[in-house]
Amino acid sequence: MTNTATRQQRPITVIGATGKTGRRVVDRLRQLDLPVRSASRSSEVVFDWSDAATWSPALHGSGAVYVTYQPDLIVPRSAADMTAFVETAREAGVDRLVLLSGRGEPEAQACEDIVLGSGIPSTALRCSWFAQNFSEAFLADGVNEGAVVLPVGAVGEPFLDADDIADAAVEALTGDGHGGRVYELTGPRLLTFAEATAEVGRELGRDIAFVEVGLAEYRAGMAEAGVPDEHAEMVIALFGTLFDGRNSQITSGVRELLGREPTDFVTVIKKAASQGVWS
Repeated sequence: MTNTATRQQRPITVIGATGKTGRRVVDRLRQLDLPVRSASRSSEVVFDWSDAATWSPALHGSGAVYVTYQPDLIVPRSAADMTAFVETAREAGVDRLVLLSGRGEPEAQACEDIVLGSGIPSTALRCSWFAQNFSEAFLADGVNEGAVVLPVGAVGEPFLDADDIADAAVEALTGDGHGGRVYELTGPRLLTFAEATAEVGRELGRDIAFVEVGLAEYRAGMAEAGVPDEHAEMVIALFGTLFDGRNSQITSGVRELLGREPTDFVTVIKKAASQGVWS
């Protein structure tokens, strides 16, 4: 096995380098003066999960790889893609993999098994719902429009700071003792989506309603808005699977990896508000 010093002389490839966690991982690795290769469909180094011909060139010469899967590990083809990917990584001589995974998704955990069983020292970061989904993803539109509409009821979710994920990923990519480990990462407390929406509203000084709808109504709304069928079905699969209470527990994963407590939801929202991310 390549030691840490040798590995860090080779580039660390970040797949999904323009995504919520990928760009944060890239920034942190550059701040550490480590060689980084940014890979995505829109990066100079092209990596596209739907085009396997892009995989080997992106991985060639890499020491470690941060793996984010698009559109989400819950889609049926993820296991086949991950199986082919780890074979490509072995052929490329990669000696460490860190997989961004999801809590409560059987498909994600199947992909964890593939990566951890690849023969390459690997780590899985099993993450709860991102707090930044309110500021950097589709929920931001609802915040701006005054109503967050979702097919989820009063179930607690330990919203997780994407910056905590990035810190954890960098530690797993560069530190020792993480091979073969699954770290389950959560925020420090449970909030329902209605409670989280109310906290965003309080921080912004405006009323933001939370509206619970059924899956069929939400699916019809996505169709009316022109959301592509594949993406809409993935979203429905996520909401139809995850929010039954299975993820309503706090874990110690952030503390185990980083030696500190996870960042609270309100802290994330205050930072986003100070940066003017909402109109």
